[in-house]
Order: sequence, then C-alpha cells, then structure tokens
Amino acid sequence: MGLIFCSKDSPLLLSDPIALPPFAAVPVKFLDRDHSILAFNERVLDWARREDVPLLERLRFLCIVSSNLDEFFEVRAAPHLTAAQGKDQKGTYTAQSFKALSAAAHDMVARQYSLYNDQLLPAFKEHGIHIVSHGERTPAQRRWVKSYFERAVRPLLIPVGLDPSHPFPQVANKSLNFIVRLGGRDAFGRENEIAIVKVPRVLPRLIHMPSRGDEKGKRLFLSLSSVIRAHLADLFPGRKVGEFSQFRVTRNSDLEVDEDDVKNLRTALRLGLEQRHYGQAVRLEVSAGCSEYLSGFLLTQFDLPALALYRVHGPVNLVRLTQLVDLVNDPKLLFPRYQASYPKQLLPGQSLFARLQQGDVSIHQPFESFDGVLAFLREAVNDPNVLAIRQTIYRTGPESELMVLLREAVRRGKEVMVVVELKARFDEEANINWAEMLESIGAQVVYGVMGLKTHAKMLLVTRREGRRLVRYAHLSTGNYNPGTARLYTDISYLTADAKLTADIDHVFVHLASHSRLPRLHHLLLAPFQLHRRLLEKIEQLAQAARRGKDTRIVVKTNALTDEDLMRALVKAGQCGVKIDLIVRGACMLPAQVPGVTDNIRVRSVVGRFLEHSRVFYFRCGEDETLYLSSADWMNRNMLRRVELAWPVNDPVIRQRLIDECLVAYLHDGRDAWDMQPDGSYLLVKPADPARRHGAQAALMARYSLARKGER
Repeated sequence: MGLIFCSKDSPLLLSDPIALPPFAAVPVKFLDRDHSILAFNERVLDWARREDVPLLERLRFLCIVSSNLDEFFEVRAAPHLTAAQGKDQKGTYTAQSFKALSAAAHDMVARQYSLYNDQLLPAFKEHGIHIVSHGERTPAQRRWVKSYFERAVRPLLIPVGLDPSHPFPQVANKSLNFIVRLGGRDAFGRENEIAIVKVPRVLPRLIHMPSRGDEKGKRLFLSLSSVIRAHLADLFPGRKVGEFSQFRVTRNSDLEVDEDDVKNLRTALRLGLEQRHYGQAVRLEVSAGCSEYLSGFLLTQFDLPALALYRVHGPVNLVRLTQLVDLVNDPKLLFPRYQASYPKQLLPGQSLFARLQQGDVSIHQPFESFDGVLAFLREAVNDPNVLAIRQTIYRTGPESELMVLLREAVRRGKEVMVVVELKARFDEEANINWAEMLESIGAQVVYGVMGLKTHAKMLLVTRREGRRLVRYAHLSTGNYNPGTARLYTDISYLTADAKLTADIDHVFVHLASHSRLPRLHHLLLAPFQLHRRLLEKIEQLAQAARRGKDTRIVVKTNALTDEDLMRALVKAGQCGVKIDLIVRGACMLPAQVPGVTDNIRVRSVVGRFLEHSRVFYFRCGEDETLYLSSADWMNRNMLRRVELAWPVNDPVIRQRLIDECLVAYLHDGRDAWDMQPDGSYLLVKPADPARRHGAQAALMARYSLARKGER
C-alpha cells in the first residue's frame, strides 16, 4: 500500500475551501451526545450484519453492541430517567429526552434480536452448531438436561418466596434471575404467589451437550436459562408453576466518591464498589412472553416507568453468548489469525537504550506488537545501571506482565514510583489490588490529583551512564494492557530526548508532590495548557486562512464533545480552513451543513480493531505539526483529567504517522462512515472496486509483508 499525504485535489478530501465574506461567525446547533453514542453502536452492529464477516466474528460484534449498551445504560441513562420521573431535571435531561432515548434504544435492541434469531442462529445451524431450545429436545436430550440440572445447577439455586418476612431480594446489576407466579399454597397454607430465583454468576451461560447417534457431527449447546426454565417446577414441589420469566436489571454504575470528604480514597472506593452492584435501576429486561402482571410487578419493585422495560426474544444477556465463540473455536468461522510484527524500528535482542540514543521510536499497535514496550521495561528492570522507574497505571488488567516487572524492579532495589488511577471506570478493583500489592513490597504508590483522573500514559526510566543520569521514556495514546494492545489501534512512542524526558519528570514530580509545574518544553498537559493551546492553534490557522494561506486540520480521536473546541473548529472552517475529523464514537459537531460547516468533514471508521489512537495534525502552508495524545476532545479530558499531548518532531516518524494514522483512514473505502448534514452516517461505498479497501486491512497487509521480509 503506497500511501502519501493527501493533496487538496484528492477525490476523497474536501474541495477547495468555501469563499466567505468578511468574517461573521455563523452559529451551529450541536448534535445530541447520547444519540451520537447510540449511532456509533449502529455502526458496530453493521459488522454483525455483514455476510463477508466470519460467522463467529459476527456474533462477537453483536455481543460487543450488547456490552456497549450495558455500559451506556450504566453510565448515561440515570439523569434522563430521573428527569422523566419528575425528580430532577438538569439542562438537556428531560422527560422528552428520556422518551427519545428510550425509543432509539428499543429500536436497536429489537434489531439486535431480529438479527440473532433470523440470521445468526440459522447460519449456525448450517454449520452444524445448534443452541437447542427446550421445545426442540429429544427425549434422550431431555434426560441429559435433567441430569445436568440436578448435578450442576439445582444445588446452587435457592428460590425465595415473597411474603412480609421475605421481601423482594436485592438483585445485583446485570445478574440473571427468574420470577415465577405460583398456584396453590405453601407449606404453611399461605397463598404467597411470587417467587424469585437468583442464578449464580459462577454458572456458565452456555453448556456443551454431547451428541449421540444421528447427532454425530453436530455441535450442541444449551442456554442456562432454558435449562432452568425446563425445571422450574422441580424447585417448587407441591406448587403449580404458572407464569414465569427470566429478567435482568441494569443499574446506574457511575461510581461517585466525594473526594473532598474522604481521608483515604482507596478505602472509600472499596466501599463504593460494594454498593455499585445495587445502584439505581435504569433498565429492566424480560422475556418477550413475560405477562403484564409479572412485568408490572417488577417495574414497581425497581421503581421504573414502562419505557424502561425491554422485552427480548432470546437470552436477556446477549453479552454472555461470547462463550460460544470460545466453545466452538472453529478457525473457519473466525478472522484469520493476525500475527503482529516486531516493531520495525527495533531489532529483537538489541539494547533499547542504545537504540534510543540514535533517535526516537514509534510503534503502531496492533500492527506492530506490544513486545517492544515490554522489552523496554524488561531491560530497565534487569539493567543494574537503571536506578529509578516511574509509571502511570490506568487500565492494565487483572493479570499483567508489566506489574510483575515492576514488582521485580522493587525486589532488585530500584526506586519505583507508580501513579495508579483508582477511578478508572470498571477497572477500580483491579487497580486497587495492584496498588496494594506494590505498596506492600515497598514501591511508592500515589493516586494522582484529587478531583482529577490521571489518564496520561507515561513510563520514565532513569539510568546512570558514567557520571551523569540519563532519562528514557515511553509515552502512549493507549493503556499499559498487553491484552487490549492486540485489539486496539494505538501509538507507543519511545524517546531519550532530553527536553521531552525532563518534561515527563516534571509531571511525575507534580503528580506526587502537587508542586507547581515549571514551564514545559514539549509536553502539553491537561488541565493546564492542552485545551488552551489547541484553541490557540485552531485560531492561528483560522486567521491564516483569512489571509489566503493554505491551511489544514486533521484530528483523529475517539470522541468530539467539547463545545469550545467545536466552536473553534466551526469558526476555522468558516474562515476557510479545510478540516477532516476522524471520530470513532460520539461526535456532536455536524458536518457539511450548508453555509455553516461546509469545510468540515466527519468520518468514523469501525473495523476489526477498535480505533483508539489520538492524532492531531495542523498545517499552515509548508509548516506542519503533529501531536500524539492520550486525550479525546471532550470537556472531561481537557479540564477534569491529567492528559498529555506531545509533538512528533522526527520528520520520518511524523510522515509515517501521517500516512498510517490519517491518510489511510481518509482513503478508507470499506469500513468508513461519513456523517451527513443531519448527523446521520452513511457507509462509504466507492463506485471503483479498486478503492474498496479498509485502512486496517491495508495496514495489516503492509506489516505482514514487513514481517515476511524479516525472515
């Protein structure tokens, strides 16, 4: 794939800037953030629809949408619901916003289950993969299911009959449960008719069932919910099981801790994590056939309106169907295995310290492997001349070689300081555990700045070389997580630049001591300079464009919701700056609105890997600047987090990143979606078949060729 930076005449870029009269800003109405998030999930759902995608991967994308929707409800739904209940209306959160959001979510969920039932299940059967429902089972299969239920399931179930001494039980967030309406009387002669069966999370949601006789060659599976459903009557001897339904409640899980009123943030978060599973209910999922009586009973128990009820034609938790991917594990139904190449700027076994003395190194993950980052830390740990290691931890996962290496560094007597972000959403418990482990062996552990999340990704190594101390650093747009490094596109950057590493050292000292920062040479740090400097950069290009200069902005980010930055971009576009925004997820800035954002194009690329790198490009004439960053263009990232952006000054690396992170995506003709003036997205479908290639596929091919060339 020969990639060069796009000229203004490229058919995939905007035409020449729109000429405007003497400047007078034309206002723009921003798009709704929550509907923009749902629109992103529509683009992910499209991968589950595509017949050119391997079948198990289609299921995986369907499950990703369900997981994303879970998080959406856990984090974004509560203010809308609260407003709809008349308890508290704030800004854009109203009864109408709840109604509109519910309509969009109901529509998406209906299409998810339609896709699952009408396309994926029949396709699985064509490949001999059957999820056998109760009505489809042969007598022999029913005997096997009964045996499995008695042996592995029933001992873990405790049905709870409701009465004044047995109130409705606490139901954990996203747990599987059954509600049953019983006939007859209980052992004490009472007519308590409602019972709840909580299903333990330890039970697998899919069970492999052996095939016999004419079933040979078929792969048979059962859903746990269907196994329990078939034997509900066995849980209530002497009673008649009438109406029943599986159900699942989603709760608000946005963990809130008043940092101004706690003495130990780690202890406060541990207490908060215990309560998270039982926060405000925001969504109730039930089986499609659930009676009005039972659904109404549940809505009352969870204090939810009718619009919060989702009737589903299948398992109430599609996320857990990812187990089928692992249970089947058929290479023919999966993407071809992709082997990341070793970073092309590095040689296996070479000293990274010696290499960085020659110049900076960039690693484009997952096309290049995370092994280069691990090799850097591993060499630092094993080198007796390395005296100190400092690192930020945001998401590293429950098992991490990096954390093992840091522990070994402490054991070897090095000074290890780790800035652990305890409030990384849904990773709080893992990070608390890592913090406690490191602290227990003597590492210096700090938790950043009260009121701010430390989202910056940086690793600093200090090494004795002769009579002086030399610093080496790693910066990244993504997390120190080897698992996600195989699934997310990110840029790792290794450097021994004295001014840049000095800046990183100042930031670590600031995070530990809260001392004032000296003037930084290269780094832009949020919440201090980053937002202001980006606004200044956009304004400079706007003024240059008014003077007739050829100007260009290309931003690749995960989200664009900061209103100040959006207004600045609108003004710059109206001044004549040509702007491309490659925004994976939520984007509130409408593109191509006549007379308002004619010079702004927004596109989203959704591919096999999750787009995660943040790259900011500014050009005025021949003068160009490229920044890499940990920050999305959101208000929280600019003003309520510790974030970094750094310039790429090496011209060779800069051009490589322009080609691979920007140009490739601007020319994507397979996985790209262009925003329309009304905020909707259309999949890019070039008429010329030669242009129907995806950026990720092209990069995979490029690095696969590079790997073959190494052999």
